[in-house]
Amino acid sequence: MRGDVKLSVEREKEEMKAELCRVLNKIGALEFGTFKLTSGKTSPYYIDLRIVPSFPDAFQKVCDLYVKLIEKDLGVKKFERVAGIPTAGIPFASLVAYHLKKPFLYIRPKARLHGRERRIEGILMPGDRVLLVDDLITTGKSLRKAVAAIRAEGGVVTDAVVLVDREEGGKEKMAKDDVSLHYLLRASEAASTLYEMGVLTEDQLKIISRQVKKK
Repeated sequence: MRGDVKLSVEREKEEMKAELCRVLNKIGALEFGTFKLTSGKTSPYYIDLRIVPSFPDAFQKVCDLYVKLIEKDLGVKKFERVAGIPTAGIPFASLVAYHLKKPFLYIRPKARLHGRERRIEGILMPGDRVLLVDDLITTGKSLRKAVAAIRAEGGVVTDAVVLVDREEGGKEKMAKDDVSLHYLLRASEAASTLYEMGVLTEDQLKIISRQVKKK
């Protein structure tokens, strides 16, 4: 019985991954060229999840995937609040918080110099457990800054969720900060699936594979 349940869970996870790949393909979120990432690294490919909210159907599907991933990998009792990482993670985090009926907040890149001069927007009390939500992770630079900001104000961070892990060291760096990274899809998995779908050429598949190995 346990084996059947595990197999069912694995099948559902694989279907979730395939669904995300179909969405990425449909909206044209994967591009090839030369791109400078938020981390400062240069990449020969770019996964543009920032355009997802411009496609309402895709936005809904992606947010549903976030919710399913959180419910299956974490459970909703491990955190009290959901925080979005600027800027790409904010729209996803806000809908996830809404669906899970959790308070939402977001972290600014740096504190405002006017108004209430806050770095964290929203209500955060000492001891609150906060789940971080971002679109993807490369080196983990943005997420690690958010972890430090929340902990500096007394919040507790043990988990972060992203759709895509670009497999360039971010997961390992988050672990050094005692934060578990939960992701739906690895970049190499996305490349293989899209190649099997006939979307990527063999050369494009190799481009992503080489970038992953460079970490």
